[in-house]
Amino acid sequence: MAPPSSLLLLPPFLFLFLQSCRLSTSSLPSVAKGTSLSVESPDDVLVSPSRAYSAGFFPIGDNAYGFAVWFSDPPCSGAACTPVWMANREAPVNGRRSTFSLLDSGNLVLTDAGDAGAEVWSSGTSSPSAAELRLNDIGNLVLTDGSGGVLWQSFNSPTDTLLPQQPLTRNTFLISARSRYNYSTGFYKLYFDNDNVLRLLFDGPSISSVYWPFPWVLSSALGRFLYNSSRIAVLDPLGLFQSSDNYSFYTSDYGVAAMQRRMTLDFDGNLRVYSREPGSTVWAVTWEAISSDPCFIHGVCGNNSLCSYDPAKGRSCSCVPGYVPKVPGDWSAGCVPNFTFSDGCVADEIGFVKLQHVDFYGYDYNTIFNTTLGKCRQTCLSLCNCRGFQFSASGSRSTFSCYPKMELLNGHKEPSLTGEFFIKIPKYKTFTVDQLVKRTQYSCPPTPEVKVVDRTYSKKGKNGALNFMLWFACVVGGIEVVVVFLVWFFLIRNQQDVTSAHQSNLLAATGFKRFTYDELKKATRNFSKEIGRGAGGIVYKALLPDDRVAAVKVLGNAKTGEADFLAEASTIGRLNHMNLIEMWGYCAEGKHKLLVYQFMEHGSLAQNLASPELNWKRRFDVAVGTAKGLAYLHEECLEWVLHCDVKPENILLDSDYQPKVADFGLSKLMDRGKAMNSDFSRIRGTRGYMAPEWVSNLSITSKVDVYSYGIVMLEMVTGISPTTTVHSLESGGDAKQIRLVPWARNKMNEPRRTGSRLEEMVDLALMGEYDLRKMEILIEVALKCVEEDKDARLTMGQVVEMLLRHENDG
Repeated sequence: MAPPSSLLLLPPFLFLFLQSCRLSTSSLPSVAKGTSLSVESPDDVLVSPSRAYSAGFFPIGDNAYGFAVWFSDPPCSGAACTPVWMANREAPVNGRRSTFSLLDSGNLVLTDAGDAGAEVWSSGTSSPSAAELRLNDIGNLVLTDGSGGVLWQSFNSPTDTLLPQQPLTRNTFLISARSRYNYSTGFYKLYFDNDNVLRLLFDGPSISSVYWPFPWVLSSALGRFLYNSSRIAVLDPLGLFQSSDNYSFYTSDYGVAAMQRRMTLDFDGNLRVYSREPGSTVWAVTWEAISSDPCFIHGVCGNNSLCSYDPAKGRSCSCVPGYVPKVPGDWSAGCVPNFTFSDGCVADEIGFVKLQHVDFYGYDYNTIFNTTLGKCRQTCLSLCNCRGFQFSASGSRSTFSCYPKMELLNGHKEPSLTGEFFIKIPKYKTFTVDQLVKRTQYSCPPTPEVKVVDRTYSKKGKNGALNFMLWFACVVGGIEVVVVFLVWFFLIRNQQDVTSAHQSNLLAATGFKRFTYDELKKATRNFSKEIGRGAGGIVYKALLPDDRVAAVKVLGNAKTGEADFLAEASTIGRLNHMNLIEMWGYCAEGKHKLLVYQFMEHGSLAQNLASPELNWKRRFDVAVGTAKGLAYLHEECLEWVLHCDVKPENILLDSDYQPKVADFGLSKLMDRGKAMNSDFSRIRGTRGYMAPEWVSNLSITSKVDVYSYGIVMLEMVTGISPTTTVHSLESGGDAKQIRLVPWARNKMNEPRRTGSRLEEMVDLALMGEYDLRKMEILIEVALKCVEEDKDARLTMGQVVEMLLRHENDG
């Protein structure tokens, strides 16, 4: 493990002493007292005896890590691995100098050195004797004392996954992740309720409700046993799940002993068991709690909206008549009325709209049995806060029941639903058949709106000697302040004038809006919905006062943030292209540096690489659009721009999956007509995507972006990341490591065998559905972009030309 750069400033003898005390923990079978695992060393990983599981720092974003346990057979790296437990899902640590340590006290501690050494997690244990941390072959991370007694174990504090032989008890529960790529706490929970029944709960920001077992069916009618207070459930290695409430099931592959298995409460609220064969990287669903209609999962759509399900298209949300989305693009926020009542109890002003095959579960005022439609309608009219009512046949279908609603939640539309639902609206509102029957539906987001994560850290104890030194320094400093006060006073006034003039010039030069910090704080709901993060800052979703949905980037470290802010604001202000992100405004108030962009519905290319929605046509469109955007930067805009950090995270996808190059924090302007520019004060880019020139003291030209583009294209079509090592098992041979570029070049140099070489190269997520000729062209173009010699690479203009020549083929 490389020493932190700050240690290099110590006297040599002290540095050597500290190094001699530091234990190497490369691929350890255990961790003993006084040992630390470092986030900066990829080899600092605990492995189980069979190497089926590993534990260590797991990447969950740009420069963001969690300490986790994951499946490591077959070998994997980074996001390609499947985590099963995480210590700090709410508080990711920095990618530099953060450590996971077993202290001499016997306490396990995770510290975030990026936040002044803050302690973000601990086991809260102590042991006067020897202590040791091991990862066993069932995936349990166990801390034992000198006599072998268990001080702490990860099986007692699961996150969203239950492993075979791991018990779920009255004191433990599963909580889903917030989204597919956000591992922090979501809103779905698997737990034993007070009646001893295993349940699934939606626990949203404002409401909570149980949705499995289906709440309209008595637990006893489902065979659940209410009187066994032991409250324990276990999935065995063969695929049998048994719970103390008499609930059990077999997975579809029950009995196959060699399978890897896990039970995960997914971010979409469904509980599933996944299995995979030895050596396979593909998980298959072998059981799920709700298989018929996922709209029965609560929290899918918000208030006053309906969830519909189409097996071919998935879930979708729509507002009920008379209502509009509260936050465009965020269905978890629900819908609000686009009308007002002068008084909700004035019957002459109120009408009803009838909806067929619709139900809103729960939130009834009461139930009125054996009644008429007129009486049901009159009941809702008499209740000022009644939003509508359900009128449906009773079990015998000879009588009807009435269900007045105080809230329209858990709305569900399905042709098999019987009865009628009536929405209360003003009499003057009218609707067309299209509005009532064929209302446009939209894809639902996978998770509801999120809450702000509150990160708190323990304060360090006081040190007497340090306090004395601080007081002494303050006295000396006070004397110096008296001497320089007047000089400082005039300098700071001058600096304020310069800063104000700079901001005014920036506004005039770019022409976009300057926001106040309070405006953006309100637009982001106090920065509550995080949609991305990286080393340069965090991005939040916002609703601007003019109802535009935006992405607000809060730049991080104040010193670095100032430089990134000036680079990105001044660069983007000069750009105008359909494949470049559009910036709408900025904020510069003291330490607050924020940029306001258009919101991209589908996030980044990195988030979509494994998605079936990113089909072949869309991938080819991403290749062409990204090339066009970079060609504009290099060859067409008034000042040539080097992006310097082209990677999947910086290619965003709009509602039609059209790409937009984003994040110009590392960009560099070049004089037009100047072929090269060596005026770079630091290496720029991301490991794996950086051109060789950055580390070989060669002149930096636009070809560095061409190289990065080629790497991204190879990753997009093969599914292999350049930042990870992939192990391949050739037929009849041993496992060997793959390096993306040489591997792809060797494959393309193999003799043509009717596309068989491409079948071995192309991402399995495409399931063989791609145009053979266009795929070959795209790979050939990518390989021409990643030549070691920059002069042998294509220009981005040539890339566009070659791809467009084949865009309409086939």
